Formats: sequence, C-alpha cells, structure tokens
Amino acid sequence: MPRASIPGTPAVPGTPTTPGTPAIPDTPALGGSRWNTFPAAGTTLTAREFFTATEPLLQGIVDDIALSSADIAVLEGQIRATLALGTRETALPLYLGPDSASAARELGAQAETIGQELASWSTEALERLRTDPVPLPAGPLVVRSHCYGHLLTPPAADLLLGRRGGPVSMQLYNEWLHQLVLLRDALLPFTNWQDAPLLITPTGLRHTEPARDAFLTELLVRQIRHTSIVAFARNVVTGTTGPAGYGFEAGGGTALPAVLDQLPLTAPRHLLTWRPDPSVGEAATYVAEVQDYYAAPRTLVEDLPPAITTSGPLAARPVTAPVVDGTRTARIEVTHDGTTAHVDLGQALRGHRFAHHESPAAGDASGTADAWSALRAPGLVWTQSGDVTVDATAQDDLVVLALLGRLYPENLALRPADHAGDHSAGRSAARTTTDGTGPRRLTILVNPAQAH
Repeated sequence: MPRASIPGTPAVPGTPTTPGTPAIPDTPALGGSRWNTFPAAGTTLTAREFFTATEPLLQGIVDDIALSSADIAVLEGQIRATLALGTRETALPLYLGPDSASAARELGAQAETIGQELASWSTEALERLRTDPVPLPAGPLVVRSHCYGHLLTPPAADLLLGRRGGPVSMQLYNEWLHQLVLLRDALLPFTNWQDAPLLITPTGLRHTEPARDAFLTELLVRQIRHTSIVAFARNVVTGTTGPAGYGFEAGGGTALPAVLDQLPLTAPRHLLTWRPDPSVGEAATYVAEVQDYYAAPRTLVEDLPPAITTSGPLAARPVTAPVVDGTRTARIEVTHDGTTAHVDLGQALRGHRFAHHESPAAGDASGTADAWSALRAPGLVWTQSGDVTVDATAQDDLVVLALLGRLYPENLALRPADHAGDHSAGRSAARTTTDGTGPRRLTILVNPAQAH
C-alpha cells in the first residue's frame, strides 16, 4: 500500500452529483477521522469483534513505517505499559495497597487481566498484519487524531516520531491506542468481559468518554459507589443513562451482580455479569425496595419465634416485578412446607457487599438464630445483646444470599463451618461495638464446600 499522506481523504466513486451538491459515497470512505465502516446508527460488538475492527489503524501503522519484527517488540512494550497499573505510561493511575477499598481492588484486578489480554491480541495482530494485510476499501488510511495524553515509552516515541515515523504514523497510533484504552475501561465492570455487548458508533467508543470520566474520577478520588459502576456499565451497553440502581437490563440481556450465579464467599462484591436473555426488550434499572436501609423496620433476634425443625434445605428462586417508570424490583422467594418468605434482592446484594469474611477458626458466638425464622421476620433482623450465628450449612447459595438480605448489614459476617472444631485462632476483624448501643455481630455459617 502506498505511504499515507495527511492532506486529503481518499475519494470513493459515488452517486452522480449536480454542481454544488457534495458526492454521497456508496461505501463510507476511511480517512479524516473515520477509521471504520460502522453503521451511522451504531452497532453492538464484543471486545474481540471491536478489537478486530480497529485493525485498519494498525495496518496503516504497519504500512507507513514498514514495520519490522523488531519494531513489534517496541509497540508491545508500549501497549503493555499503557494498560498496566503503576507504570509511568499507565492510562489508569490507580494505586492499590493493603488498605484499598474492595471495589478498587476488584476493578484494579480487572484492569490488569483485561489489559494483559488486549496487549496479547495487539502483538498477535501486528505480526499477522505484516504478512496478511487488511484491505482498506478507501485506499491509504488517513486519520486526523489529536493527542489524548497517553505517554509513550522512549523506544515507541523514537519509532513513531523519528526518522521512520512522522505525523501519519503518530496520529494513526494515537487513535488506536486511545480506542484500546476506552475498550479496556468499558469492560471493567463485567466479570465475563469478553461477552459484554458494547455499543459502537462511527467514532468507536468515544461516545463513552463523558461517562468514563465520571466513573474513573470517582474511582480515583473516593470509594466508588456500586450505583456508579452500574451507571457506567449501562452507558457502555446502551449509550444512555437511567435511574441509580444495582443492575440493569437492556435489549438482549441483563447486567446484575456476579454473586447471583457464583458462591457468596468467593464472588466479587462489586462487579456485574452480563447474562444474555433474548426475551428482554425495554431497558430498565433494578432498584432496591428500600433505598435507606437505616430507616427500614427491624426485628431483634430475641423476638424471633422459636426454631423449628426443618426437613431438608429450603427452596429459593428469584422473582422480578413489572417495569414501572423505567425501574423494577426483584425478590428472592424462599419456600418451606408450603410457606413462602420474600427478601428484596437489592437488600440481599447490599448485604453481600457489606459483609465481612471470617476464617473458619473464628470464635463461636454466644447465641444462635434459626435461618427460617429469620427469613420470615418482618424488616431486618439484628441483635444488641450479644453475637449471634445463623446456621446455613445445609442451604444453597441463593438461600444464603436471601439471609444476607434479611440480616441488618452492619457488623454482618460470612464464615465457612469449621468441622475440625478448632477455634483457637479467635475472631476475624469484624467490627464490634464498645458502647452497647450499636448492632452486635451476626454471622452466617455456611458449608465449607461453598468456600471453594
């Protein structure tokens, strides 16, 4: 392919025109600020599909500087430095330490995992495009891309701006690098990030920039709220905003916290999982039934009815309410012997985010409560008279999640049962009260198999 040049955009034969009427090309021309042929109305792509759609930019770089095998290592070092954490060139200056918030740790781990995978895709693509070029329908690729502040490594700066490089290769790389950074960040909220559907426009993922700026600002300067993670994920998938909530659904699927199909002891607290569902049509936000759980009614453990003998595990299933004004609620329905208890799913997920995790050898509590009695109680169950354990070792994960939604979420813990009976290690670092006015510790005891 001929070396690209900045001044113009390649012309494509189109519809005959009259004097003073601009030509309308049959095929959108690549060039100017256009580096793809996405439909003007937008489309939906997975991460891999979007990466493949950026390859014309890489092809332009390969052609413009006659990329050698040695040059590939230079560009690989650049993309890895940009997508890593803690480097001079990082596009996400997120510091992670032992005292970092759990949401920051989860999102930071996502950034590292996704960044490494995207960097591997990039190296493979550069090697392939040297020998198997991507055809560009409009001829040599010309892109006018401004600098977005992504720092270059010294070898990459020398390659792209030195004797073999110049404005063409630099601007092509600017655009490609920025789109890859936007891609990495757009995927951060999703555990199954390779399956998340990304809304794409003719400018790629640039439409996510305002929402991304708000999301990363909150991540970097404070403890990010779960609703902010959900809002960014919704914008990435739909390009729209909506009410604050703990999840959302859009055409073709739902995005809800990962714990709904993972183990409560090991599931991420803050990340979402995209679950395809062809039956989902209109967009809606999942909201909690009670926004301020401090104001919710409460029941003391001491006032629960006496424990009953249950025959086998409880049965649980999620149930959703109809959409009202763009929002919907959902509950966990738990049944036993023909009797049903309902727990708000939003409160259950809130309890999962707030719960401490104890070691199996944590000390025994002074009291116990029956799981079924707790689930049937009005309001949120709490105690002020002493630490209490709720035995859920015979229950499945959805019942455990329902208990997390029924117990008051302050000073709440999850602990795998210690069948060895060795409690010499003492308690974990769950909060305790010293003035006797706050809630004492409530611990849900689960089967050790649920910890693996």
